[in-house]
Amino acid sequence: MEYYVEFRLHGDVYNNCYTNGFTLSGGESVQEMTTVSSSEEETVFKGKKGHLLHCFHEKKSVGNGTVTQCKTIFENATGEMAKLELLSSFAIKGIKADRIHRATSFWSSEGKLLSQDLTELDMEPSWARHGIRIEKFGQVGTMPVRKWFPFLVLEDSVNSRFLGVQLYLASSWQIEVLRKEDTFYIQGGIADRDYGQWTKNVAPGESFETPKAVVAEGSSLLEVCDKLVKAQNPRISEVDKDMPVVFNEYCTTWGNPTFPNLERIAKKLQGSGVKYLVIDSGWYKNAEDEWYETIGDWEPNKALFPDGIKKVADMIKSYGLIPGIWFEFENVAVKSKIFNDVEHLHKRDGVPVTVGGTRFLDMRQQWVQDYLKERVIGLLKDNGFGYIKVDYNETFGAGVDGAESYGEGVRASVEGTRKFFKEMTYEIPGLVIENCSSGGHRLEPSMMELSSQASFSDAHECKCIPLIAANPHRLIRPEQSQIWAVLRANDDIHRINYTIASAFLGRLCFSGDIFDLSDDMWQLAIDSIKFYDRVKKIIRDGITDVIETNVKDYSAPAGYQIVRRTLGNQELIVAHTFEGGANPPINKYLEGREVIESFGSNLDSDFRGCVMLLNRTGR
Repeated sequence: MEYYVEFRLHGDVYNNCYTNGFTLSGGESVQEMTTVSSSEEETVFKGKKGHLLHCFHEKKSVGNGTVTQCKTIFENATGEMAKLELLSSFAIKGIKADRIHRATSFWSSEGKLLSQDLTELDMEPSWARHGIRIEKFGQVGTMPVRKWFPFLVLEDSVNSRFLGVQLYLASSWQIEVLRKEDTFYIQGGIADRDYGQWTKNVAPGESFETPKAVVAEGSSLLEVCDKLVKAQNPRISEVDKDMPVVFNEYCTTWGNPTFPNLERIAKKLQGSGVKYLVIDSGWYKNAEDEWYETIGDWEPNKALFPDGIKKVADMIKSYGLIPGIWFEFENVAVKSKIFNDVEHLHKRDGVPVTVGGTRFLDMRQQWVQDYLKERVIGLLKDNGFGYIKVDYNETFGAGVDGAESYGEGVRASVEGTRKFFKEMTYEIPGLVIENCSSGGHRLEPSMMELSSQASFSDAHECKCIPLIAANPHRLIRPEQSQIWAVLRANDDIHRINYTIASAFLGRLCFSGDIFDLSDDMWQLAIDSIKFYDRVKKIIRDGITDVIETNVKDYSAPAGYQIVRRTLGNQELIVAHTFEGGANPPINKYLEGREVIESFGSNLDSDFRGCVMLLNRTGR
């Protein structure tokens, strides 16, 4: 296995072997580059025109193993402008593999594992070892987890070896798997000119650095995933490091928060063990409008909050809670005043990009950064909010004006978003940031590293929540994965258990009819918080070594799921049954273990949920 770099300059001869239009890899620049120097951490290549490419592949310790952090710096050491059409964050050749594992993603179905034999993709070499086989995937736009996660694992089942990679990139990206002879080579990074309409001009004496990628190896899929996840280095607020429980009122008021209903919630939560009360969408809207029609101006509605939003935050704090508030600050909606301020909006071919009733602020502009500093950071600071939920509910697609290419416009705009995330924590050092994008459409490492938590999905009350909640274990830290536990007054005890048990797969976030629950049901919720406090160290620091399920269809789940997370001699098992899944094979995970504590229902019927804390006895 060998690290190298893929790049293409405008005007290069394309690779042959029937690849033109499939890939920009392997063209003239790569074929003719030479190695200048090589060390354990960096290889320097020189292109035929004199450009230098610094290919970094640095080993880093994570948990009980190591990963390799990759990036490329293109240095224009010539006297002429260089126009890049492709530059890989990582490129590896000489890989033995026969299976591929990827994580798919659609709205309310994030992270479903897709595992295939590479022969299913017609990736075996031809009889004459001629013609390159290619599997290329990625996403174009500003929702990086849409259709696919920027993640790949190749498996060599003969030798039980796995190689995984994860891109740190929140804009358009791509990953390629290629084969001509016996071994594979892979590369990925910014979506190139063919895939993402990206070119980048690099002036003489200047350089361009790619986003990073992380590579891990291991003897199982979950081992590799654990290394990739533990390589992520999130900025978690000090107040959030102990994984406090959240209450988000969206599934209580459905976008209609008012002072009276928020006070009613706060009274109910006092002393419960919940730490955050988050005001979700609608606090800025007019009474006759929907919450999504007026985003952009960020002026608290005086009819909803006649004494101002600060009084709401102060009231929440008076009940011992940290107040949070929802924003979708990159986008503007059709009934906002700023919707028609086209000077500060993204345009394509001179026309504001409009998707449904949404337009998009140009996050590259200093005016926009200053506007949001006033409207967002100013509101948080002036009113004492300690938590912000940052949503993002639409993508502006393939590209925008204002750069040398559409794709570069996308990349630079997302960097503007990341800049504002950093500005929020600079201005408010203790701020808790929740990363949300229609649920989980930004669950990629570069955004996760700027956040304390993330919404795992917009799956609020569906039966497949446990399945979706287990998937991010392969992709992000479970301590950051906030999972809805929506409680309804008409739920029976088994439904309550089923719902709450799902949230033990990550961060516990309550919502729903808490003030209409019976005393017994509310006490069950309080008991679950106490149990959660006793096991959250395993959620935060453990290793997920079992995700066993036979469910195929998330819309009508049938079967069961068992997830195990291990830390030292203790194990946390979260198990669910679905249609026809009663009495799952859980006993094999209980042998030689003592059940210390449990929460939930017996798994002897359909749609049951159970959490068990185990201690390995060695018997």
